[in-house]
Amino acid sequence: MALAEDVAVIHDPETEQAFHVEQHGVDFIPESERWAKPIDIFGMWAGASVQVEYFIYGCILMSVFRFTFLQALSLIIIGNLSYFLLGLCSLQGPQAGTTVFAINRAAYGPNGGRPISFFNWVTQIGFEVEGLILIVGAGLVLITKAGFGFGDPAKVVLVIVAVVIQGVLPFLGHATIVKSLRAMILPFVVLFAIMLAFAIPHAHLNAVAHGADWETYLEGLAFTIALSGLGWTECGNDYTRYCPPGTSKKGIVGWVFLGTAVPEILIMTLGAVVATFIVGIGQGTGGFLPFAHQSVIPAWFVVVFMIFAALQLFAINSLDMYSSGVTLQAVGLPVKRYQAVVVDCVIALGVTMYAVFNASFSTYLSDFVDVVIVWIAPWAAIFLVDWVLRRYRYVPSELQKTGKDSMYWHSGGIFWPAIIAQLVGMLAAIEALSATFTLPHWLNEITFHTTDYPANYGADFSVFLGMGVGALVYLVLAYSNVRTQADAQDELLKV
Repeated sequence: MALAEDVAVIHDPETEQAFHVEQHGVDFIPESERWAKPIDIFGMWAGASVQVEYFIYGCILMSVFRFTFLQALSLIIIGNLSYFLLGLCSLQGPQAGTTVFAINRAAYGPNGGRPISFFNWVTQIGFEVEGLILIVGAGLVLITKAGFGFGDPAKVVLVIVAVVIQGVLPFLGHATIVKSLRAMILPFVVLFAIMLAFAIPHAHLNAVAHGADWETYLEGLAFTIALSGLGWTECGNDYTRYCPPGTSKKGIVGWVFLGTAVPEILIMTLGAVVATFIVGIGQGTGGFLPFAHQSVIPAWFVVVFMIFAALQLFAINSLDMYSSGVTLQAVGLPVKRYQAVVVDCVIALGVTMYAVFNASFSTYLSDFVDVVIVWIAPWAAIFLVDWVLRRYRYVPSELQKTGKDSMYWHSGGIFWPAIIAQLVGMLAAIEALSATFTLPHWLNEITFHTTDYPANYGADFSVFLGMGVGALVYLVLAYSNVRTQADAQDELLKV
């Protein structure tokens, strides 16, 4: 740690408090500024999990995939077990003291990690757009409930206002995000409890009689895993880097799982229940419009729910914008974190405009999930295998170096076994991806050969093959080199 403290930049302590502009980017967090404990990480993730997006996901399992309630419930439980992956991918931060994609330089090399960081940056923008579409959808419901009609101009204004407001929290930084998310937990627990009370008398748990076949079930499992634990793995260490180096690993995994999987199972299940009597939630413009045209849930509650949903979605999006900001720095662009937030806002504005005017929310979400799975499944596996081979340690000061003087430079700044494993893992994921868009048969052989006609859907093994193939190829190609480097790490860490 002494080696890393030499390169740490010490900031005014007030900048690490809520509602002050944070100064840290991908730099090493000195021990004097490590204020977080596992229970603090729990509070942040609980705030990110007790939220309306997971309610929408539960609705989509029923209304789009057409699962029976029992099928949807099993998918919700199994899919959310993937939060153990997020826990494991949060364990590196306390020792490394930096963000995920600065740590990723060890496995891929400073230059080899840049395209992976770029993939993550695009992914974070995709999640930001998802939140912005739902915020616009909440606004459209409120306009309708107020007795007004809306057209394209109203959508344009809502998108612009949402993007402008969205830039505030990530600009202020980590401590502000944590405080805001915690503040949202209790109001949404109350709101979801009230919605459950409205839902119980009207639920039709046998609304879908026959359910989906096994191919569609696997597609739904990939959808659920990608939008739960797997889809957050690339963010975990961005927040646990504020924990001291000796923080309990069991504590981190346990508190992360408790703060994510447990509330999300309950909230997605509530969404599945509501979707049995309100048809179309998660579809169409903004995803929320069916709430404006139903009479089961009182109008006053719909208005309150939409207002709180919009506020919370702003806070949730801040997590994505915070991580995308530090990821853009990891790509190598010479931008400050607040400048990266501005770049994100501009791009998100354009994509959200397109999505609001040209696609159903569920279509956007399904297309986006497919793209995410292809790169993130092999990456998460390679990242964890590399960490294990290094005996669960890095040299923090070396992670901050991006030139030839870094011990993680490898060949030209690239560690080719990781790049090869990533590409082969991505190919394996595509071969087994039941995509919402058309892929050539030669690139989608496994799914093609399991397609059930006339339904025209094939089985989806993309998550499992992407992770399994990526991990195996990396282990075979990198084992000797990384173990030798682990010995060199141990010598440096003795200093």
